[in-house]
Amino acid sequence: MALRIHEAWILLFLIPALVTPAALNHEDYPADEGDQTSSNDNLIFDDYRGKGCVDDSGFVYKLGERFFPGHSNCPCVCTEDGPVCDQPECPKIHPKCTKVEHNGCCPECKEVRNFCEYHGKNYKILEEFKPSPCEWCRCEPSNEVHCVVADCAVPECVNPVYEPEQCCPVCKNGPNCFAGTTIIPAGIEVKVDDCNICHCHNGDWWKPAQCSKRECQGKQAL
Repeated sequence: MALRIHEAWILLFLIPALVTPAALNHEDYPADEGDQTSSNDNLIFDDYRGKGCVDDSGFVYKLGERFFPGHSNCPCVCTEDGPVCDQPECPKIHPKCTKVEHNGCCPECKEVRNFCEYHGKNYKILEEFKPSPCEWCRCEPSNEVHCVVADCAVPECVNPVYEPEQCCPVCKNGPNCFAGTTIIPAGIEVKVDDCNICHCHNGDWWKPAQCSKRECQGKQAL
């Protein structure tokens, strides 16, 4: 009995010696996760945190290096926390600016318009002009054209005419009105036939003339 116990102890000590390192499966004893990551970092992961920065095109920049990411014109600096980019408060572009360049971080005005364009023509600032007989326009400092259309008064005649280069119609023969089909001047009595004397209403030229019958002058007997 004592011999068997002694043999069993001998086997317990010999078994670990018989198992070689090659017999152990790697999956039975997984390596520490941190060791796996450190050994395969450059092969599996594209993680440059703390070591560099990557732009949109895949270029890698060293810590402290300045670069322009993507299509931005504002530079960035690569830091351990990632890119730190300039975000300046760009000045507003002048409303009269006609040419803007985007070469720098902020857009820059290269040409300012100091005229107005109206119907294909250019006018200086504060210049006044008349594109038509009834319009009066001015080129404002804002490069906008403001126009006023003439408000014509009602002519005081029944036969107004339009003169060249004039917007509103004029009464060349003065105020008048209709007496039947005859035009008579205002302000006087007019004998329109042998029996009727007419005159225009004061200020109401559009009304027919007011007429009164007088003693008719018949033809004298021969």
